[in-house]
Amino acid sequence: MQIDSSTPFGQRVARRLDEERIAWLTTVRRDGTPEPSPIWFLWDGSELLIYSRPNTQKLRNIGRDPRVSFNLDSDGRGGDIVVITGQARIDTSAPPAHRVAAYAAKYAESIKGIGLTPEQFAQAYSVPIRLTPEKLRGH
Repeated sequence: MQIDSSTPFGQRVARRLDEERIAWLTTVRRDGTPEPSPIWFLWDGSELLIYSRPNTQKLRNIGRDPRVSFNLDSDGRGGDIVVITGQARIDTSAPPAHRVAAYAAKYAESIKGIGLTPEQFAQAYSVPIRLTPEKLRGH
């Protein structure tokens, strides 16, 4: 999926994917219950990179059903909606979070704010997830 940055919506989506710090990843439990989780993420222009603690419900859900949705918060008045659906996978070839320069820079203050060093964060959030977008909707 490519973001059409020639449109105002596409420009807004691209900007928000670069600048936003928190998003929601929704996976689905075995019984069909949606499971939204707040996440940190990095957009590289074609995929989203997310790091997770091991043994979480979202990882179990992705292992069983890789279809997910990713959304950014609205503007609080029902506008600026960004929803991406796609396929998530565990990417064991991805480097640890502290070795991904753009991710480490984006979340340096947040990692410090939760009382961890970048290395401690990478050890705690040791499971890399790649989300390949398939469809974008919003306004």
